[in-house]
Amino acid sequence: MIVAGVDIGSVAAKAVIFGDNNLFSSHVVPTGANCNIAAEKALDVALKKVNVKKEDLAYIMATGYGRRAIDFGDGSITEITADAKGAVYLGSSMGKVRTIINVGGQDTKVIILDENGTISNFAMNDKCAAGTGRFLEVIANALEESIESFSDLSLKSEEPATINSTCTVFAESEVVSLVAQNISKQDIIAGIHKGVAKRISDMSIGAGAKDVVFFDGGGAKNIGLKTALEKELGRKVFVSKIPQFTVALGAAIFGYEKAKKLKAKEAKPAE
Repeated sequence: MIVAGVDIGSVAAKAVIFGDNNLFSSHVVPTGANCNIAAEKALDVALKKVNVKKEDLAYIMATGYGRRAIDFGDGSITEITADAKGAVYLGSSMGKVRTIINVGGQDTKVIILDENGTISNFAMNDKCAAGTGRFLEVIANALEESIESFSDLSLKSEEPATINSTCTVFAESEVVSLVAQNISKQDIIAGIHKGVAKRISDMSIGAGAKDVVFFDGGGAKNIGLKTALEKELGRKVFVSKIPQFTVALGAAIFGYEKAKKLKAKEAKPAE
């Protein structure tokens, strides 16, 4: 049985192909102005990577902000529900995942799970770009660095700069001012990561964070932010090899479970 999970976020559309015998494939594209086209493109490429045709899929589960905009899905679930499912699956080797921190393009989420992996609480910052992937991208551009180099540079810092602004616009201006004062890029970036990590940590603790902490979303690819988060939380933070695809994978797993139930129902003889 082969299924797909499609996560249509505000910045990127991700698709995961999931099936028996450890079948797995993934692809990500910019969401752009048309959620449906982006989702179709991500799905098509993910299918081609494993030589699977769309008609071979037993179920397509959509999630994310644009889940209701696609016209080829069989069902949909919220990104919080999908994230919890994907994180529990990917984090099983670390023990029971109890806290999920998701840093996406336009928001940051904290999801708290109980002993059974059921969502017990969550918090979200979706009113301001500060602390999101977009915020980090703006600062990286201001420093003329790629996201990859931006992530690594902060690890070389010995004295993180103090960043007072929590607004993206004002923080960008503050960074430009610090550059003019000959503060090193690594110290500025470390200061940015420290500030973002402090806001996420406060939100996590307020929501009731517990071990094991699972960090996902595009922001989890930033090793500098992960390191800063561990310092602020005072505990280990786990990141999988595919942090950006956790939500899409969770959707695919839900789709797999749904398809199995439908298949079993069809196979049950009529009374």
